Amino acid sequence: MKKLIRIFLLIAILSGFLFPLRAVNAQEPLPPAVEAVFNSMTPEERVGQLFLINFTGSSAEEGSKIYDLIVNYHLGGVVLTAVNDNFVAAPDTLRGAYDLIASLQRIEWEDSNNVRPDPISGVQVDHAYVPLLMGIAEDGNGYPGDQILSGLTPIPSHMAIGASWNTGLAAQIGEIQGQELAALGFNFLLGPSLDVLDTPSPSGPADIGTNVFGGDPYWVAEMGRAYIRGLHAGSDNRLLVIPKHFPGYGGTNRLTSNEIPTVRKSLEQLKQIELAPFFAVTGDSGDPQSIADGLLVSHIRYQGLQGNIRATTRPISFDVEALDAILGLQQFASWQAAGGLMVSDDLGTRAVKQFYSPGGGSFSAHDVVRDAFLAGNDLLYFGEIAYSDEQPDNYKTIISIANYFVQKYREDTTFARRVDQSVKRILSAKYRLYHSVTIFNVIPLANDLENLGGSADLISELANESASLISPDSQDLSTLLPSAPRIRERLVFLTGKTSASQCTACPVEDVPAINALQQAVIRLYGPEAENQTSNFLVSSYSLETLLAMLDGLSPSYIENDIKRADWIILSITGTIGNQPAVVSRFLSERQDILGSKKIVLFSFGAPYYFDSTDISRLTAYYVLYSKQNSFIDAAARLLFKELKPVGASPVSIPGTGYDLISAMQPAPDQIIPLFIDIKSSVNPTDSTTPPAPTAVPLFQIGDILALRTGEIMDHNGHIVPDGTVVRFSMTLTGEAGGILQQVETVTTRGTARASFGLEKPGLLEIHAVSEPATISEVIQLDVSSSGPVAVTVVVPEMTQSAQEPFVPTPAISDSPGLITKEGYPRLSAWFITMLLLFLTVGLFWWFGRLVFDQQLRRQLTLGALIGGLIAYNYLVLGLPGSVEFISGYQFVGVVMIVFIGEVGGWLIALAWFSVMEQRHLMK
Repeated sequence: MKKLIRIFLLIAILSGFLFPLRAVNAQEPLPPAVEAVFNSMTPEERVGQLFLINFTGSSAEEGSKIYDLIVNYHLGGVVLTAVNDNFVAAPDTLRGAYDLIASLQRIEWEDSNNVRPDPISGVQVDHAYVPLLMGIAEDGNGYPGDQILSGLTPIPSHMAIGASWNTGLAAQIGEIQGQELAALGFNFLLGPSLDVLDTPSPSGPADIGTNVFGGDPYWVAEMGRAYIRGLHAGSDNRLLVIPKHFPGYGGTNRLTSNEIPTVRKSLEQLKQIELAPFFAVTGDSGDPQSIADGLLVSHIRYQGLQGNIRATTRPISFDVEALDAILGLQQFASWQAAGGLMVSDDLGTRAVKQFYSPGGGSFSAHDVVRDAFLAGNDLLYFGEIAYSDEQPDNYKTIISIANYFVQKYREDTTFARRVDQSVKRILSAKYRLYHSVTIFNVIPLANDLENLGGSADLISELANESASLISPDSQDLSTLLPSAPRIRERLVFLTGKTSASQCTACPVEDVPAINALQQAVIRLYGPEAENQTSNFLVSSYSLETLLAMLDGLSPSYIENDIKRADWIILSITGTIGNQPAVVSRFLSERQDILGSKKIVLFSFGAPYYFDSTDISRLTAYYVLYSKQNSFIDAAARLLFKELKPVGASPVSIPGTGYDLISAMQPAPDQIIPLFIDIKSSVNPTDSTTPPAPTAVPLFQIGDILALRTGEIMDHNGHIVPDGTVVRFSMTLTGEAGGILQQVETVTTRGTARASFGLEKPGLLEIHAVSEPATISEVIQLDVSSSGPVAVTVVVPEMTQSAQEPFVPTPAISDSPGLITKEGYPRLSAWFITMLLLFLTVGLFWWFGRLVFDQQLRRQLTLGALIGGLIAYNYLVLGLPGSVEFISGYQFVGVVMIVFIGEVGGWLIALAWFSVMEQRHLMK
């Protein structure tokens, strides 16, 4: 009988999942295959599906703790992390991850094929095969955001993607990540982050760095929607995407892992900013591929959530009333009814322990998990949950919680119904991942591993598009930094670093390497490339070494090296090691050695760590937002002016006065295009006969004239956010004229629409304003009762509010081929100079015979020759003042300096001879 049941289940699964299931509506019956699996499950199996856990180690042998939890407690899934040593060192990282995931899935598969006694009841039972969720949080930008540090395509930070303002690139990068994670066997991604960083806190404990797409809810929503679409497409819909940190982390003042923060915002305020991106990937998505499969619920408290500013919620992840108030919003209610999963954030963090046990010590893990579940979470992420810090191993805690939930399931029918609801959502989500739910479809082919990590070109494209010039503006930069480092100028690189390792026993590496930017410069512009610099003119030190120098603890040669430098290139990767503070201190305390040097700062992290005083001391300040090799190469190209920075910061920067909201307003120096919206214009003609196509639409009194703008652009050259106000005005010209109608509307995808009824004859003009952009094309039509008329579009001329800055044209040399653009003599200049040198030396010899004897004439001529050669070599070696002199006087200047050197050498030789002659006479 048991074998017949198992056969029936297998047939149901194979027949019901030939194609992936869509998300099911909670009010409708489950598909037969899912229903069959659910009905066959014991209470232990159902309860186990709720649990996501961590475990330690990179293997899962029989008898191990993770093996026991899968076989006997039927876990719903596992989240792999680097901190738990789930990954091995390169070059075996990817293969090791693939093998571990495959072995975990096989444990579940093999257990489902064995009839065995239940460890609790002792009854012989069959276990339904339900694939494990194999989860990972892979936020990009390497350590600490990524768990896998080598082998995969280096996914950039969210902020780097946001700084490109290119949703197409966001989708492509999401597609790469989805494809690579699915190839390893992952089917559950904790990300991306949909937080809105509207107010950066660079010096506070809540700084989340580059792990945000930006500071505007519209663009965070657009980027998040595109990224999720890419994740689904790249994984072939075999990856459940769980955005975080719902309902929004951007307004908090604490890291939720350390302390539970409190946010003073009402639900209406949350809807405007924090919740807007989550709306866009749930009920308001409009694109099935952009819909999130679940949401990660963070541990955040809210004061005044439902109007009473004196009422503070419990952490939203544990507060059923507060979470219900948010999930009751139409966008989330429809999405959850269609199968959307709620996933708790890590229940084992220090912040959760402090909330449940303010005095420290042990606390009830049962209460934590129960409260999170009853609040509305379907999947419970245990993390490192344990009863106390003295017993950090969570193995016994997980078993105890599982037994507690099973007992409550059997005793409490209300609790059991709540478990069943979540389990049905989880099963539906799992089973729609695969065409047929067998181990052969759950584990991907190992051959796919060979194609991983091969999309560096796309990351380079993003690095080039996101690179941003923060200070000064592009016009002032051409004055302050007119050229790249010259061939004989010395460069010192001072670089911040982060130390990372793949596992506890793995080697520790600096990310990036201290000399990473130096090596990129040599590779791209050194002797083997453009020959614009050389190894002996560049050197690199860490910011740790710089700090030691500031404290007087470093060798003297480091300070000497900095003093001799023409360029100082500073780099930071974030706040680890107080990198911004070290740079700020250097700029403040050592103006004595900075002098007139060119000081360039590259931030491979967030852009807002420096104040206006620090930034004013820099020659140029660029932000790359990510620290991978492609972004370091982009920095080298920026330094040598091969790359133009076209990105723009997606967050506000207090130190420069860059306000994101202002930057995203319509740019005033644009002419708003206006078009007839043909599809929306209504002509009261015979609707049964389709109108003949006409090149010029005609209108008459009684018609509806529908208009739309073209794309309205913001100050950074991107379309304005949805909801930007546009005002259309229709005026009647002439003495009796005036405004007839005004329509105020808002933009969608950068454009706005309006309609006007043509009720009055006369010459009508329609224009649009979206402040501060006040100039638009003008729609003109002379409406009369005699018949239809055509529309004329008038394009006004822009009034220049400011004259273009005058850029002086460099003087053209009489000998353009003799001097390089860097200000050095060419080979042809050397040849001509040597001819002139020997010619003039010959003249010195010839004229000397009329005055001096042969011995003195020989010495004077030799002095003139040596003086001329010394002068020429001074120019060729680029010694102080030489380059500027040659750039101004060109080849004529070279001849002048050489001749002056000859005269000087002749005079020195004459003086020397006179002194020696005087000594001879005295003897």
